[in-house]
Amino acid sequence: MATTKKYWKSTAQLDESNEMIKNLEQNEFATAVPTEEFLGDDAVMEDSATTRRDFLKYVGFSTAAASLAACEGPVIHSVPYVVQPDRIIPGMSNYYATTIADGYDFASILVKTREGRPIKIESNRDTEHRGHANARVHASVLGLYDNNRLQSPLVDGKEATWEQVDKKVKQELNAQAGKDVVLLTQTYASPSIKRLVADFAAAYPNARQVILDTVGEDAALNAFEAKYGTRGLADYDFEDAECIVGVGADFVGDWQGGNFDKNYSQSRIPKNGKMSHHVQFEANMTLSGANADKRYPVTPTEQKQIIAALYSKVVGGGSSTNLSDKVAKAVEQAAQSLRRAGSKGVVLCGLPDQAAQQLTLEINERLGSTIVIIDAPILSRQGNRKQVQQLVEDMQAGRVGAVMVAGVDPVYSYDDSDAFAKAYKNVPLKVSFASRLDATAQQSDVVATTPHYLEAWGDAEIKSGQVSLMQPTIKPLFNTRQMQDSLLVWSGSDTSYKDYLKETSTGNGASWNQALQDGFYSSNATSENASSDAGTSMTASAALSQLNSSSKSSDFELVLYTKTALGDGTQANNPWLQELPDPITRTTWDNYATVSMQDAERLGIENENVANGALNGSNVTVKMDGKEITLPALIQPGQAPGTIGIALGYGQKDGIQEEMQTGVNAFPFYKDGMSVQPVSMSVASGVHEFACTQLQNTMMGRDIIRETDLETYRTGDKDQFNPMPEVSLNHIETPVTSPDVDLWESFDRSVGHHFNMSLDLNACTGCGACVVACHAENNVPVVGKSEVRKSRDMHWLRIDRYYSSTDSFEDDESKKDGFTGLFGDNGSLGGFGELEIPADNPQVAFQPVMCQHCNHAPCETVCPVAASSHGRQGQNHMIYNRCVGTRYCANNCPYKVRRFNWFLYNGNDEFDYHMNNDLGRMVINPDVTVRSRGVMEKCSLCIQMTQMTILEAKKDGRMIKDGEFATACSNACSNGAITFGDINDKESEIYKVKQQDRMYHLLEEVGTEPNVMYQVKVRNNA
Repeated sequence: MATTKKYWKSTAQLDESNEMIKNLEQNEFATAVPTEEFLGDDAVMEDSATTRRDFLKYVGFSTAAASLAACEGPVIHSVPYVVQPDRIIPGMSNYYATTIADGYDFASILVKTREGRPIKIESNRDTEHRGHANARVHASVLGLYDNNRLQSPLVDGKEATWEQVDKKVKQELNAQAGKDVVLLTQTYASPSIKRLVADFAAAYPNARQVILDTVGEDAALNAFEAKYGTRGLADYDFEDAECIVGVGADFVGDWQGGNFDKNYSQSRIPKNGKMSHHVQFEANMTLSGANADKRYPVTPTEQKQIIAALYSKVVGGGSSTNLSDKVAKAVEQAAQSLRRAGSKGVVLCGLPDQAAQQLTLEINERLGSTIVIIDAPILSRQGNRKQVQQLVEDMQAGRVGAVMVAGVDPVYSYDDSDAFAKAYKNVPLKVSFASRLDATAQQSDVVATTPHYLEAWGDAEIKSGQVSLMQPTIKPLFNTRQMQDSLLVWSGSDTSYKDYLKETSTGNGASWNQALQDGFYSSNATSENASSDAGTSMTASAALSQLNSSSKSSDFELVLYTKTALGDGTQANNPWLQELPDPITRTTWDNYATVSMQDAERLGIENENVANGALNGSNVTVKMDGKEITLPALIQPGQAPGTIGIALGYGQKDGIQEEMQTGVNAFPFYKDGMSVQPVSMSVASGVHEFACTQLQNTMMGRDIIRETDLETYRTGDKDQFNPMPEVSLNHIETPVTSPDVDLWESFDRSVGHHFNMSLDLNACTGCGACVVACHAENNVPVVGKSEVRKSRDMHWLRIDRYYSSTDSFEDDESKKDGFTGLFGDNGSLGGFGELEIPADNPQVAFQPVMCQHCNHAPCETVCPVAASSHGRQGQNHMIYNRCVGTRYCANNCPYKVRRFNWFLYNGNDEFDYHMNNDLGRMVINPDVTVRSRGVMEKCSLCIQMTQMTILEAKKDGRMIKDGEFATACSNACSNGAITFGDINDKESEIYKVKQQDRMYHLLEEVGTEPNVMYQVKVRNNA
C-alpha cells in the first residue's frame, strides 16, 4: 500500500495554534516587493505610495516594459587572440583529468576549461575508486579565483622573491644541525612525496615528517594497523550488501573520507524484489541515519555497549550492557539480520575508541564479510595525534630547530592551539606552505606561497594499489611555487617536481602519457605504511570488558562532526559552500549546537519563526575542562537526548573574507582528536538569527513524497503502492492521465528529441553535489545570509527534506484505520494531529526539486510578455530580455521552483562574493547568461549542454548515443539518483525508467504533465 503518512519540515509546523506558520503557508512571498528600488531614486520614492500594480499599469504590460528592462546594459569589449593557442578553440571546452587531495577530500576528477579557464569540476567515471566528486570537490574550482589568495612569498611578513626565500631557509636549515627539522603536513598519500621526504631527510638527517589530520581517524587507524600491520582504513563496497549496521558512523557522509555513498545507493535501489537492509545507531541525525530503514537515537556511551552486544551475539563472549529494552531489542534484531546476511552483512563503527574499532573488525571477520576490503586499504588518513603531541612538547623544550607546515593550520585547528602557538614561537625557523595568510602563516617567518591544486602537479594513492595523478589545468595565476619544488631546491636538487613525479610514476609501472590522460594508474609498488607508536592491540576480551563498563560521565555528551558543505573548514572562504543548505537542518551560513526536543524543553531552549518566516533561536554555552563556547541552539528532531552535535570547520578569521567568517570554532573541544567529549550546557543570553531554506511553502497534505515498504512493493500491485490520482469528471472518478480530463491541446512531441529526467528517491542521499554543480554550470549567484533569511535564495535546484513522525507504516496505518468520528481521543481530527507529533526518532526522506518543465506549464499561460515559453524538446524556457518581473509565473507554479532576481548580484558591492571582482568572475560559464535584476530565473535542464551534444553529433555526422545527453545535476550525481535523456529513444535508460511501476509525477492531479518524474521510495523494514 502507498503510505498516507503526514510529512512536515520543521517542528513549528506541528503546532496547530501557530498563526505565524499558517500565514506563511498561505503567503508565498513573505516580504513585500520593494517597489522603490524598481522606480528609481530612493529619496524621491521615500514618501511615494506607488504600488507594483501601479507601476505595471504605467508601462502598460507592453513591449515598453521589456524595452525598459533591456535598454541599458554594460558594454564589454572582447580582445581576440593575436596568435591563437593550438589547444584552445573559442567556444569549445577542454577537459583535463586531475586529482584533488587537500588532506580531507580525495578524488580523481575531470576539470572543464573554457578559453584556458577552469570553470567546472566533473567526476572521473573511468576510475573505479574515488572517482566521484562530492559537493566540496565541485565547489573547489571557485577557490582558484579566491581574492584572499596570497600572490607572492613572504619573509618576515613582507613580500619577497623566491631567491630571498631560498637563501634564508637554506641558511637556517644548515644552522640547525643539532636540532630536529620537522615537516608537519596533512595526509598526502603520495608516493612521490613519500620519496621526496626520504630524499629531504638524506640531505638533512635530522629531518622527519609528522602527519596531522585536521579531522582524524586515529582509533580506526590504530585498530587496523594493530590487526593487519598497515596504517590504513578498511574499504567498503556496499553494492551487494544485504544488511548494513552503522554505529555512530556517517558513512553516507564524510566518515573516514567518504565516497561510500555511490555503492551504498546502488544497494538501496530495489532490484528483483531485493534491497539492502540498513540499521543505524547514532546520536546526531546524519545522512546515514536519514537514509536508514531503521534508526535509533542513542548516546555514544550506549553505542559502545551496542558494539559489545553485537560482538557477543555474532562472535561470542559475555555482554552485560545496561541498554534500554527498546535498544536491546533493536540490537538483537540487527544481530539476527547480520547472521542471516552472513558474508553480505557488515558493521561500521565511527566511535573514536580503539576497543570499539577492534571489535568491529572482529565482527566483520567472523561474518566473512565480502563488503569489507582489507587487502587494498584506504590511505587517505595517515595522521598520528601522539606524534603531534610529542612535537608540541619538543618545540616547548627547544629541541626543534625548524618546522615546515604544509596543508594544515594547527594554530586554528589543533585542540590546544594556544599551547601549539606558544611552542611554535620557540622554533628558530618557521615555514608555512600556504595559499592564504591563515593563523599559522601569520606566525611564520617564511610563507612559501603555494598554488591551487588546479595549478599544480602531484599524485595520491588514495587506495592502495591505485595512484591518481594531478596535473595543472591553468598556468599559475600568481607568483607561487609548490611545496615539492621548494623541498627539492632546499635539498640541493636541480630537478623539477614535474620530472620527479614522472620518474616516480614510471618507476611504479605507469605509462606517463596514458596515466595523465586517464588521471590514474595501477601501481606495482608495495605500499608500506606503518607507525612506530600506533598503540598496541588489546585482547578481544579486554576490549569487550572495556566497552561493557562504559558509563556516562557528564550531563551531555558532545558529538563533533563535519558538515556536508564545509567539511574540516579547508574551504571556509568558498561562498558556494557557505550558502549550500545543510541536508538535514536546511540551514546556511552557520554552525550551531543541535539538541533534542526533550533537552530543549528541559533547559528552556526555544526556536521560533518571526514575521517574515525566518527562524530565531536561543543561544547556549557549552563547557568542557575550563573551555567554553557560546553558539546558537537548533532543535533537531532525532537528536539523542543527552547529546549535543556541533560542526567543526567554522569560526575561522585569518585569511578569510569578512562575509565568510561565520560560526564558532569548535576545535578547542576536539581534545586528543576525539570527536566525543563530556560537556555541560546552559542557556545563554541573546537570540540568534538563522538563515534556513525550508521554512515556508509547505507541501503538507499533498502527495509529494510517495513511500511504501518492500513487502508491499514485492506484490507488484502498482495500485497499492503507487496509485494514479483521479479527478471527478461528471461525478465519475477518472485517472488524471485520461485525455477526457485534459484541458490542453497538445502538440506532437514524437519527432526529434524530447528530454525527460527521473529522480529516484531511494538512490538520493541528499548529499548536495548536484546543487553546487548547478551553481557552477549555470552561474547561479550567491546572495548571502540576510537574503537567504528573507527566503530569497537563488538555488535553481533544491533538495527538500521531509520528516515523518511514525516509526513504521504498520503503526501509521493502524492508527488511521482506527479513527471513528471527528472528535474525541479516537477522532480523526485529533488522531491526525497525533500522527504529526514529532517523534523522538522521525523518518527522513530527501527529494530534489527543480523546474518540472511541464508540457502543460501553468507559468506560460500567465506571463503577460511571453517570457516563459515551451520548447518542442520538452524544456520550459525563460527569455530574460522579455521578463519584466511580474512574478505571476512564480505565483502560478505549484512546485515553487522559480527564483526572482531581487538585485543585481554581478558586480555589486552589496554582494561581495565571487561575482563582484574580476578574479572571481573568471569562473563564470560563458555559455550561460549572467542575469540582471528584476527577472525570473530557474532550471533550464541545462539547455546549453543538450544543444552542444546535438551540435557535436551533427558535426561528426552520427547518431547520439544514450548517455551522451546530460545536465549538470545528472553528471554530478554518481549515486544513480538522477537519470536524464531523450524519451523518444525507446532504447534509452530514461525510457526504461519511465515504464517502471515506481514512476510518478509530482502533483500529477494538477494536470501539468511534467517532464520530470520521480521513483517511489521503498523502505526495507524487514
